[in-house]
Amino acid sequence: MREIASKGQLRLAYLRWAVVTVPFILLLGFTSARLLPAGQANPWYRQLALPPDMPEEWMFPAAWAAIYVLLGLALAMIINARGSTLRGPAIVVFTVLMGGNFLWPLLFFGMHQIFWTLVLVGGLGALALVALILFGRIRIAAGLLMVPYIAWLGYAGFLLYQLDRMNPNAESIVPSRSSDQILVI
Repeated sequence: MREIASKGQLRLAYLRWAVVTVPFILLLGFTSARLLPAGQANPWYRQLALPPDMPEEWMFPAAWAAIYVLLGLALAMIINARGSTLRGPAIVVFTVLMGGNFLWPLLFFGMHQIFWTLVLVGGLGALALVALILFGRIRIAAGLLMVPYIAWLGYAGFLLYQLDRMNPNAESIVPSRSSDQILVI
């Protein structure tokens, strides 16, 4: 017997996915942020000249937490859209996007490559636009949930551009020998 699921059943299925995807994306994001000391905890970063409009340090984890929740909700909507032919490609693009997002702190705080981090953010922005289009064609709300991420990538790109201009030889800045760059977990 083939029956169409009720709205309540569809909502419940979405919530079951969201209970998995939101914590997973949060865990992935916060794991990537904890691999290396970030912000003022990073000796190399402390030696950089920062732009005057650099936000307070607490704003970064707060913004990322909100963005990760939105991304997890968007992903749950896409995973739950079982009949869509775009579902598979959307999930692949999203997975590549999160992989690139995971590399960001390693490239910036670990390898001290401001320019290449800026290039990565540009690539992430392009991928995020593709994800937004795919998500939006599957579920408009899922596409809209990608907008804050894209806005944050634009802002991050602006800050990285300023950092690159203010610190032309940033990769050659060597932190003091008394500090470790990698946290041992």
